[in-house]
Amino acid sequence: MDINALPQLEQHLLLALQTPPTEVRRLFHGRGRCWQGLEQITVDWLQDQVVVALFKEPSPEFLIELNALLLRLVDSEVWLQAGAKSLLLQHRDRQGAPTDVVWGELREYQDVVENGLTYKLDLGRKQNIGLFLDMRYGRRWVQEQAAGKRVLNLFAYTCGFSVAAIAGGAEHVVNLDMAKAALSRGRDNHHLNKHDLSKVSFLGHELFKSWGKVRKLGAYDLIVIDPPSFQKGSFALTKDYAKILRRLPELLTENGQVLACVNDPAISSQFLIDGMAQEAPELKFVERLDNPPEFKDIEPEGGLKALVFQR
Repeated sequence: MDINALPQLEQHLLLALQTPPTEVRRLFHGRGRCWQGLEQITVDWLQDQVVVALFKEPSPEFLIELNALLLRLVDSEVWLQAGAKSLLLQHRDRQGAPTDVVWGELREYQDVVENGLTYKLDLGRKQNIGLFLDMRYGRRWVQEQAAGKRVLNLFAYTCGFSVAAIAGGAEHVVNLDMAKAALSRGRDNHHLNKHDLSKVSFLGHELFKSWGKVRKLGAYDLIVIDPPSFQKGSFALTKDYAKILRRLPELLTENGQVLACVNDPAISSQFLIDGMAQEAPELKFVERLDNPPEFKDIEPEGGLKALVFQR
């Protein structure tokens, strides 16, 4: 990280906060490598709270200057008019991803709105807050496609796709994730949106040991696959994704759709296109969804890849 690049960050944030978003948004995406010297910094607008995240430990000098920048920011008229109540600095590269309160008070739970739907976030306790903001268009697409459909949401995490699907009129959604605490937050998210939970199932299981349960609750008109790149002891993307793809024909309805996702900068869209052609050739590639404009990446294949396939 380059200390000489910090004035660019300051000017970007002052400009962005002149007209703050009305919903949850990323304000600055250094990870897209479009800002030289700031590649390891992101800034998220969480409506009442702003989170600056460092993905690599900076030099002591850089950290001092960054903190000075943030203190100038909260002392500005722009910040006052934006209405945020706290500014947090998260150290993603440190053990436990600790969060410092730069200004205001940390509230561990924060409700935010995206595409008109409400989600509960965890701040200051975990590395991830509970909603991956780059998947906004993916959740919107699911909401648009879901009417009357049975949906399978694999690696469901906090059930963002499930919330979007039920809001879009899905008949039923099955969420599977081995992290039961994440699924519990998924229930909270559905409750926040006053959804009928009789239309939602939560399976706290390891996927590769649960095909029978998954198949029994099918067939599915829409399957969402949004795995981590690596999950110790349970999933390695390059090795295990194919095992999921080859199961799709037995899980899908006759005209079923699949939204298959990869968020590893080293893995291109072609990995999914080739994998599907090899493992489930009856599913044809339709389109790659755009990423939100605030997630601009210097390399088009470096960011999120969300691909639609149709049987």
